Amino acid sequence: MHSKKKRKIIILAVGLLVIAVLLSTFLYVNPLKPLTGKTESISVGMLPNETESLIYVANNQKYFAANGLNVTYQAYPSGLAAAQALLGGHVNIAMSTEFILTEEALANASLYAIGTSCKFLSFFLVARTDEGINTISDLNDKIIGVSRGTIAEFYLGQFLELNRLDLSNVTLVNVPFVQSQNALANGTVNAVLTLEPYVNQIETFLGSKVTAWPAQANQFGYNDLLCTMAWAQQNPDIIVRLLKSLVQAENFVANHENEAINIVKLELNYSNTYLPSVWPNYQFSVSLDQSQVLAMQDEARWLISNDMINSTALPNFVNYMYVNGLESASPGAVDIIG
Repeated sequence: MHSKKKRKIIILAVGLLVIAVLLSTFLYVNPLKPLTGKTESISVGMLPNETESLIYVANNQKYFAANGLNVTYQAYPSGLAAAQALLGGHVNIAMSTEFILTEEALANASLYAIGTSCKFLSFFLVARTDEGINTISDLNDKIIGVSRGTIAEFYLGQFLELNRLDLSNVTLVNVPFVQSQNALANGTVNAVLTLEPYVNQIETFLGSKVTAWPAQANQFGYNDLLCTMAWAQQNPDIIVRLLKSLVQAENFVANHENEAINIVKLELNYSNTYLPSVWPNYQFSVSLDQSQVLAMQDEARWLISNDMINSTALPNFVNYMYVNGLESASPGAVDIIG
């Protein structure tokens, strides 16, 4: 009897421990109680796109509110436009690629990346096959649309170089991402370097009249949260709250993928089939990685060699990374060599 009673006590204790662990995990991922104190309002400028999924999920699941934030987001036609709005004082945070931070660092702008919310492989070069473009070499002497000054221009230059062509071999036309389909359909350009979901829209609209090639050479792009250095120094607590909210959204996406896809689908008014088909091209994690620093160095060299920037020296891009917030919000998410 004594042995049976002891075994029951052990089983009960183990059961209570498991429940406690599960409960603590649940409370970490899904905080039930709003943060006490004043709710702070911040504005985020961004391209409405699935790269911003953690923002949409955090808002939908009320993680921002639970961390004492009122977050509003404003739509811009590109990450470049969002960064310009940030520099103009119109938003507190801009969601932009690391290429934009590279350009601004080369121009000595006082900006920080406080974290990356997504790594992506979503840019493609889409060309009209009915205009004689069946292989990459057929792009020679053709008109290509690209959103000038954005990472798309870097990907185009890199894509051409890897395929023994050069920017001088083509004619470039500035085509904002949202105009990609129209520019290709109406004959303004023979090809366009653009990103999802516009690639999918073009393929759906033009069908067999187009072909598409991946433009990033399997090199991930980084969707960064940018702010001014002055704002970061004045608002360290808000940055921690923001990043904690996105880390919670990251956990939700990892554990509830289908529900996360549905949240983003409804937010962006996508079809039922689109997001599941492209979701594997995105890595939703809040981080600051050394790999981004290396990518920025490559992009800076490309900008300098193509005379696209009034600079000849590479800055230390680590100086443009604000690590304190993420080290506090998610220890271990920062992997940068100083």
